[in-house]
Amino acid sequence: MWLSIGLFLLCFQGCLSLTGPGSVSGYVGGSLRVQCQYAQSYRGYTKYWCRGPHDKGCKSIVETDGSEREKKSGRVSIRDHAGNSTITVTMENLSEDDAGSYWCKIQTVFIWDFLSRDPSVRVKVHVFPATTPMETTHPAITPFLPLVDPGQNLRIRASTMLIFQLWSLLSSVHFQVLVFLKLPLFLSMLCAIFWVNRKIPEGM
Repeated sequence: MWLSIGLFLLCFQGCLSLTGPGSVSGYVGGSLRVQCQYAQSYRGYTKYWCRGPHDKGCKSIVETDGSEREKKSGRVSIRDHAGNSTITVTMENLSEDDAGSYWCKIQTVFIWDFLSRDPSVRVKVHVFPATTPMETTHPAITPFLPLVDPGQNLRIRASTMLIFQLWSLLSSVHFQVLVFLKLPLFLSMLCAIFWVNRKIPEGM
């Protein structure tokens, strides 16, 4: 019973000594950064980043060497910042296959090593498709024009020109004098001539 209580206290202490963001997200082709905070008592310990559904038996990807030097494995790097007790993990050139469960872990040694568990915290990684803005080309919009018969169009133009010429003619001063003064006078002279010619034969 005392052994079970001791193991529980060790596990409980490990759970409280390491915290993480819970979940992070990135885009395909991009990168993401994870920061996990640990207790000062774990300075100098080896920290590592592993992947798997459970912290026990997860596959280690990259780990520190007990110093603050950055260590890299492929597209993943890890660095231990002892000054603020932080582990920083960077994943670059993300793909959709990188999504899953990961763990920030601290390698420790206990008396009952086969029964012990390293302090760990789970981080869920989400990877979304790249959001590259695509250029959208809209087809040119041709204004709708009603179909018009060419002959009808010519007739409309001729009528319009005739009306315009008549209006210009009516608006001129010379035309007004011709219509209202000269034309009645000319018609009166014609009527007088016809009337005189008609009277002369009767008198003869």
